[in-house]
Amino acid sequence: MGIVQKQSVQNVIITYIGFFIAAINTLFLYTKILPDAYYGLVTFILASGAILMPILAFGVHNTMVKYFSNFSEEGKDGFLTLMMLTPLLGILPVALIFSVWQEPLGNWISKENPMVKDYLWYIFLVGLAMAYFEVFYAWCRVHMKSVFGNFMKEVFARVGVSLLLALFYFGAINLDAFLKLLVGLHLLRTIIIQLYAYTLRFPRFNLNFPAHTKEILSYSVLIILGGSAALVLLEIDKVMLNQFISIENVAYYSVAVYIATVIIVPSRAMHQITYPLTAELLNSGDGAGLKKLYQRTSLTLLIASGLLFLLIILNMKDLFQLLPENYRGGFTIVLLIGLAKVMDSILGNNNAILYNSKYYRTVLVFGVGLAILTIVLNYLLIPKFGLEGAAMASFISIFIFNGVKLAFVRIKFGYWPFTAATFKILATLVLLAVLFRFLEFSFHPLINIGLKSGLIVLMYVGILYRFNISEDVTGYVSKWFKKNTP
Repeated sequence: MGIVQKQSVQNVIITYIGFFIAAINTLFLYTKILPDAYYGLVTFILASGAILMPILAFGVHNTMVKYFSNFSEEGKDGFLTLMMLTPLLGILPVALIFSVWQEPLGNWISKENPMVKDYLWYIFLVGLAMAYFEVFYAWCRVHMKSVFGNFMKEVFARVGVSLLLALFYFGAINLDAFLKLLVGLHLLRTIIIQLYAYTLRFPRFNLNFPAHTKEILSYSVLIILGGSAALVLLEIDKVMLNQFISIENVAYYSVAVYIATVIIVPSRAMHQITYPLTAELLNSGDGAGLKKLYQRTSLTLLIASGLLFLLIILNMKDLFQLLPENYRGGFTIVLLIGLAKVMDSILGNNNAILYNSKYYRTVLVFGVGLAILTIVLNYLLIPKFGLEGAAMASFISIFIFNGVKLAFVRIKFGYWPFTAATFKILATLVLLAVLFRFLEFSFHPLINIGLKSGLIVLMYVGILYRFNISEDVTGYVSKWFKKNTP
C-alpha cells in the first residue's frame, strides 16, 4: 500500500487542484463569459468526443495495463508497437464514416439545434485527441508513473480553458477561434503526454508481435464495448439532451452534473494507481491481497465521497446563490447524480478487478446491455421530464450496473467490498445529514458555506476518530496531534 498511498496522495492533490480550476471555469467563467448556447455547444462537443474515444483508442489503454506486466523486457517492444498501431483499426473506419456520411450525420445531430451541424469534425478531433491521450497515459501508468499524466488530464486542459475564456472575454479571439483553440488544446495535451511517455520508455519499432496477438486484439475489441458502455452511462445524457431540447439546457444540466461530479475526485485520483496494482494482483493470483485492496479502497472512498456528498447537498441553497439565475434549478439533478457517484465510489476498485479478470467478457455484455437501457431511458424520460429526466435515467442505469458488478464479484471471487465499518460510516452520514439539514446562516453565501462545511467536517472526523471507525483516519489524525502537540 506504500505506492498506493504515496501516488494517491499526490494524485488527490493534483486532482483537487484540477477540480478547483474546473469549478471556476464551470460555475463562473463559462456561465458569465460564454453565451449559454455556446456553453451548451462546448459541452455537447466534449461529451460526444468522450463517447467516441473508446472506439478510436480501440481499447488499447486498458489492454496495455492488463498485459504489459506479463512480458519480458525483450517482448515489450513488440507489444508496445502493437499497442501504438492498433488504434488505427478504429480511427480509419470512423474517419471514413465521417467523410462519406458527413451531411446526413450533420443533419441528424442538428435536428433540434441547427448550430451544431458545423462542428461535426470537432467531435472527431476531440475524440482522437482523447483516445491517444489515454493510450500514452496508460503507457505512463504501467511504469508506475501516474502523477504527471494526472496533472495533464486534470490541470493542464482546465488552465488552458481558463486562458481561452479570458482571451474571449477581453476580445482577443471570437467564438469561432475559441472553439478551434479548444480542439487544439486537446491535441497539444496529447502531444505533451506522448513525449513524456517516451522518456519513460522510448519506443523501439518492432513488428515481432506477441505470440498471442489474437487474444490481445480480441480483448481490445471487447474493451471497446466496455469502455463505450461506461462512457454512454456517463455522457449520453448530455448528447441526447441536444436531440430533444434547446442547447442552452445542455449548459444548465452540465453545471449541475459538474457540481455532483466533484464527489468522485478521490476515486479518480486513487484509481490511477490501484488499476495497475489490481492487474498485478490478479496476474500473480494473490487473492488475499486483492480482497484487502478491494475492501480498503471501498472504505476509503466511501469516507471521502460520503463527506463530499453531504457538503454539496447541505450547501446547495448557498451555492446556487453564486450562480446566474438560469443555472439555479438543478437540485434534483445534483441529488440524483451525486448519489450515483457515491455508489460508484463505494465499489472501490471493482472495475479494475472485473476488467482485468478472465470474466471480463461477461461483464462487458452486462455493460452493453445497460448502455442500451440508458439510451432507452433517456429517450423516454427526457421528453417527459426534461433535465430531471436525464438525471433519473443516469441514476437508474448506474444503480443497476453497480448492483450487477457488485454481485458478480461476490459470486466469482467471493469478495464483498463492505465491512462493519462501512455501515458505521453510512450511519454517521445519515446522522449528520439530519443534524445539519436545517442549519442556515445569514451571511454571504461563501461565508455560510465555509461555516457549515467546517462544522460538518469537524464533527465527521471527530466521530470517525472517537470510535476508531477507520484505521486510516485514526492514523492521520493521531499523526497530526503528535506533530501539533507541544
